[in-house]
Amino acid sequence: MSNRTATTALSRRGFLASAVGGTALGALTLAGCSTRPPSGSAAAGTTLRFYEQKQEVIAYFDDLLRRFEREHSGLHVVHDSTVAIAPQFVRGEPADVGCFNDNLELARYVERGVLRDLGDLPSAARVRKDIDGLTTQYAKFEDRTSVLPFSLAAAGVIYNKRIFAEQDLPVPTTWDEFVDVCTALQQTDVIPVYATDRDTWTLWQGLFDYSVGSLVDTGVFFRKMKEQGTDVGPDSEVSFEKDFALPMERAKTISSFFNPDHATRSYADGNLAFGQGKVAMYLQGPWALSQIALVDEDLPVGTFALPVSNDPADRQARVNIDLGLWIPTTTAHLDEARELVEFLMQRDVINAYNLDNLAFATTEDAAPQNDERIAGLQQYVDDGAFYQGAGTFVPTSIPLGNYLQTAIRSGDFESMLRKLDTDWRRLAGRSATV
Repeated sequence: MSNRTATTALSRRGFLASAVGGTALGALTLAGCSTRPPSGSAAAGTTLRFYEQKQEVIAYFDDLLRRFEREHSGLHVVHDSTVAIAPQFVRGEPADVGCFNDNLELARYVERGVLRDLGDLPSAARVRKDIDGLTTQYAKFEDRTSVLPFSLAAAGVIYNKRIFAEQDLPVPTTWDEFVDVCTALQQTDVIPVYATDRDTWTLWQGLFDYSVGSLVDTGVFFRKMKEQGTDVGPDSEVSFEKDFALPMERAKTISSFFNPDHATRSYADGNLAFGQGKVAMYLQGPWALSQIALVDEDLPVGTFALPVSNDPADRQARVNIDLGLWIPTTTAHLDEARELVEFLMQRDVINAYNLDNLAFATTEDAAPQNDERIAGLQQYVDDGAFYQGAGTFVPTSIPLGNYLQTAIRSGDFESMLRKLDTDWRRLAGRSATV
């Protein structure tokens, strides 16, 4: 699923770090200076610890690690299955190679300089520049390439092709067309857009991010928001209240086409309803597709980028680096760790993983995604017409999902935006006093 849900209450860069507290930062600084004893021996060979975040693909990576061992005599890889990254760094014992969602949590370690520079690896030269640029939007340390993007998840509006065909509806390419499609569906017994407010992450990942992304350059916006700090407000260069006003008008309109019981429905309910063919559109990412297939594996499904302007050229897909590879500075087996990273970045390995897991490879020589359920987003990935979701830049100490729940039910999105600006100033103020 989306990268914000995978984070803890840890936040990013500078003043955002104050949301967690100075103790963790102090422990992290000490951890970055410690040295973990070698995990192997000359007699037994070298043992590497590999940490992979996504529980659902642990078995997949286990197979890859056994292949790596067969191709690299004397190396053994232990799959670290702990569920949290922070304790490893606090103890000064991070895994030798990490494979983690690029998000606000990982940004903490990037900005502290506790991840090695991977820029000189041959595979780094094959990473697409526009995708590599996503890794620095949350944090950057000096000129290091701290994370190599391994897997790009792209999300849009999942739609039922059968319903669109039966109702003779086009896949919308402009905002007006999208509203017309929703209005036409409202005259039938089909739910235009299924929402699951009970699980708040689905609101910011879908409604919030999709409404914002094609209208606001999220990377630039949040960089300027951080620079402004406590000066964020109605008269600042950028603010939620100013820059997100039009996107939230779009969000308000979209919410008028939700299922009537959206306030009590969960993510599981949404997958079931869509799989049963009761829903025309669903604001979810590729992670939902396997759950939908459990209900009806033959359901004809596609995905399109939500148009929020009346210029078709403005359309973009929401993306996140679902997995990125990194090596901590404390590894006692740097050469071997680099070999493992290079192995995973091989064309056949990275392409196979992403094709099998409904994602997109990050390299110049990437194979196109041929699964028809998400193939509609391939052109946006090819063209670099994508953005990281605005919700992924908001620290979890700001209850964005709860604010969205209130705004949807009251229709007052303007107050929500003012609250977001107020919360941002509050975090900036806390940082200034640390």
